[in-house]
Amino acid sequence: MQYTERMLELRDELRNLGHEAYITTLSQPFVGKTDEEKEVIKLHQKNNMDAIREFWNLMQGGDAILVANYDKNGIENYIGGNTLMEIGFAHVLNQKVYLLNPVPEIKFYKTEIEAVKPVILHGDLTLIR
Repeated sequence: MQYTERMLELRDELRNLGHEAYITTLSQPFVGKTDEEKEVIKLHQKNNMDAIREFWNLMQGGDAILVANYDKNGIENYIGGNTLMEIGFAHVLNQKVYLLNPVPEIKFYKTEIEAVKPVILHGDLTLIR
């Protein structure tokens, strides 16, 4: 959760727009940390706290997910492995998938992202219905 602070801002903006929005409770340790510290926390949570299942459980009963796909690792609109899994979870749960920014040019799984027919917001949260 490299961009936790931005995700919290997005959550608050969505709430101000009248949406019920939340992020995982595992996000709090990331606030105020360096990128290197966040990587250590992320690995610990994945390997010791079942973070993937935590997000799966959180998704139950939701009607959509918002993917905060910012630039990372030199890739514009980056979507990593965990987020790709979460997109798949949303698809199987018949939830809408919103991408804050366009689908990244990641040849290994660009077509999988496109196959779930995400709504591309181009940064405009008012497009969420």
